[in-house]
Amino acid sequence: MDQLVRLRKELGVDSDHFLRIGVRGGGCSGFEYQLGFDLPQEDDQQFMVGEEQVLMKAGHALYLLGMEIDWATGLENRGFTFNNPNAKETCGCGTSFSA
Repeated sequence: MDQLVRLRKELGVDSDHFLRIGVRGGGCSGFEYQLGFDLPQEDDQQFMVGEEQVLMKAGHALYLLGMEIDWATGLENRGFTFNNPNAKETCGCGTSFSA
């Protein structure tokens, strides 16, 4: 959560914007993760994770429910990491997967 607070400040994101997680076609393995700040939309599902409001399109639940997002600070990998139990395969980049 510390990284989200830092990013929110760095990007100047208003408090009416929430964390959005999603997927889109593309990447090395067929789907890639989307992560950013956005305003709520009519067809969103909303969740509280810690103190952060999270938005997700209902249709993305098939690919994302149960997923864990973490922050890595290693030499080879720095940034958000995704541990997705719905992924059949993941790419070496860690940001794309197949379902």
